[in-house]
Amino acid sequence: MTSTALRQSIREVGLAIRRPESLARRWRDRREDGVESPPNAVFFVLLFNAAFGAAAYGMIMHMHRGLSGMGEGALYFPLAAGLAWTLAFPALYIINSILGSRLDFTTTTLAASITVSFGAAAMLASIPITWFFSLSLPYTFIHWAVNLVVFAGVSFWMSDVFLRVMKTLEPTRSRAYPFIWLVLLTALGAQLFWLLGLFQF
Repeated sequence: MTSTALRQSIREVGLAIRRPESLARRWRDRREDGVESPPNAVFFVLLFNAAFGAAAYGMIMHMHRGLSGMGEGALYFPLAAGLAWTLAFPALYIINSILGSRLDFTTTTLAASITVSFGAAAMLASIPITWFFSLSLPYTFIHWAVNLVVFAGVSFWMSDVFLRVMKTLEPTRSRAYPFIWLVLLTALGAQLFWLLGLFQF
């Protein structure tokens, strides 16, 4: 991975926060003449961004438990999110292909990666809210309520981004299955978060 490709990938991810459909479309059309293709390193940057955002929010999520709690949150949050994504992704590609999707593996992977990276950016933006309420109102009920609101909001915007990207990539296909996949991802993520103790305030 060259430094030029890495810088271009970082720029691509920054633009994707505002126009995620554009990145996905240009990757899908990368073999056509005249299309500026994103570098392969964009996958690395997207997943690094997702892991960093998840770790940062996990740390703040358990700030009230001291350094050990913050460390566990920073470790377990990206672990749970990554496991949920890894377990759910094969269903997205395999069943989508069976249902007639013409997207190749890398384009489908990029669409999912853009979504989780966007979610991580939203988590980063939510840190001041969680931090403020964790310090000013250190009660279990408040921790639950604030984090549930953040998770619900981030899930909504992630769903919106993913469905928009999939619609851009295949405008004539139904969005029913991508929506069902999001439900599967959410269910897996919630179970893993619970098993790893991330909701134990």
